[in-house]
This record gives sequence, structure tokens and C-alpha cells, in this order.
Amino acid sequence: MATATLLLPDRARFGGQRLSDATGRWFARGDCSMREGEQLTRVLDVLPRGWPVAAAARQRDAGDAASAAWLRADPAYIRPDINGARLLAYGEALGLGTEDSAALLRPLKPLFGDAGFPIDAPHPSRWYLRLPPGTPLPTFAAPEQALGADLFEQLPEGVQGRRWRALLSEAQVVLHNHPLNAQRAAAGLAPVNSLWFWGAGALPDQVRCAFDAVASDDESLSALAGLAKVATGALPSAWPGGTGERLFDLRHARDLALLERDWFAPLLAALADGHLERVHLDFADGCRYELTPRQRWRFWRKPLRSFVGQAQAGSP
Repeated sequence: MATATLLLPDRARFGGQRLSDATGRWFARGDCSMREGEQLTRVLDVLPRGWPVAAAARQRDAGDAASAAWLRADPAYIRPDINGARLLAYGEALGLGTEDSAALLRPLKPLFGDAGFPIDAPHPSRWYLRLPPGTPLPTFAAPEQALGADLFEQLPEGVQGRRWRALLSEAQVVLHNHPLNAQRAAAGLAPVNSLWFWGAGALPDQVRCAFDAVASDDESLSALAGLAKVATGALPSAWPGGTGERLFDLRHARDLALLERDWFAPLLAALADGHLERVHLDFADGCRYELTPRQRWRFWRKPLRSFVGQAQAGSP
């Protein structure tokens, strides 16, 4: 069986952009429903419930995640401004090499080792803290959610939060004084002047996924899908064809014309030709379209023009 599922953003993200007549007819003739729950929980069933990205990524990077709980402490660039400070870059966006990462970590290791959280980096852009069993942790914001936002609104609160805020402040002082950052500034590169804590947890007992393969540039989704023994890879620029039950993560999409050209049109052509049995479109707001070849004969339905009216109404 050959099926394709597209993960898409909230329909409102496309605003008043118009669908072509051909695509609008397929959408109107398909089966539309609303689903509950977070979008990614409809893709992966993680037991016990949670989203332990640090442990999943650690297992992929080093293969030793089963021995402890983990917290990501990724290299980050924070820029002060008149209203506070903002996270502007983290991880791979900083372009660190293995030697750069090792140099930056060297003075951080005593700081975090003395606190009981050894730090290391099996990948230059992905840094990890090993946590003792039962370590109480506050809720940390994922970096993609915090990009551009006020840093102080994203940091954890409460007793446990204060402990991690203090550790972060000490790490920022160490990094601010690191000679590598002077070299990076002279080369026109962003300094690594902070860390970003996120993704805490231990390896889950079980991760289940209904797909044969997941194509995504989202590290969290890919790392956890890997625990389900699902083939993972980067997102292609357009529908690549092929067989199997596959998921394509297009939650970043904002341009409906490009989405139609590169994905909707070739997918619908594959449906019409019999190369695909089914296409699912899963929107972040819970709307889901199921398209099959037989639905072409529902010719009495008027073409869908855009998503915006439905998104505002909150119904398919």
C-alpha cells in the first residue's frame, strides 16, 4: 500500500491565499474531519507520556541514553536589547566545528560537573547534561518556540527554576569571557554566549509510529521516530514519489502556491494515476483531509477556495 501524509500548519497560517481550481476540487471532494490532541501525538505514541527529546537524540548520537536522564544544553546566541534579551540562534545555526565545541565546553565542564550534571557533546551542535535519577526539573521551553522571544519570559520559574537560572547565568559569564567568542566576533560570526536547556527526560519505554518512514527537518520528531525503528531522513524539496506509508513534515509551509506546485499537484496526480492509494493532510488545528481516487466522482461539490474561512469558523 502506498500512502502519503502531510503534516501542515494551522490553516489560518495561509490567510487569504487561494487554492487553484484543480486542488480546490480535490479538497472539496475529500473527506474532512476534526481531530483532537497535539499534532505530533497523532504521529507518535510515546509511553510513558511525554516528549523526551534529549534522551532520544542522545541515543541516536551516542547510544548510551539508557543509563540516565538527559537535558539538552545547546550552544546559543542571546542578544541584549532595550527590553531585555532575545534568543537569536542555537545549535546548528551557529556553525560550530568539533574543535570549537570542545574549546567552549572545556571551562563549562567544571561548572556543571560540580553541580552534579556532567556536560558533553557527541555532536558539535548538540550538547547534553547527564542528570542523576529523580532530578526534579522545571518545564523548559523548546528553542524553536523561544526564538526571537524575550529570554526572561521563557526561563523557568519557581524554586527549581531559580537553580537553573543561576546555573545559566554562571555559564553565560564563562562563555562571555571565552577567547573563541572574540575570534568569532572578529570573523563576523555570532558569539556563543549562552546555553539553551530543553528536552528533559529519560528514554521512553515504548514509541510507536504508524508510518514506514518519516521525512522531517525537525530534530525532535526525527529523534523520537528513530526510537520507533522508523526510517528517518531530511525533508525533500518536493514530493519524491515512491511506495510505502510515509509522513512528510511541512509544518513550516506558509506559501500556498509553492505548496501546491511542489506537493499538492504531484500528489493528486499520483492519486489520479493509481500510484497512491490515499493522501492525508493533517493540519495543526486538528483539521484532516483524506483523499482517495474514488472521490473524483463527487463532482457536485463546489471547489474549496481557501482555508481561511474554515480556520476562523473552527470547523471543516
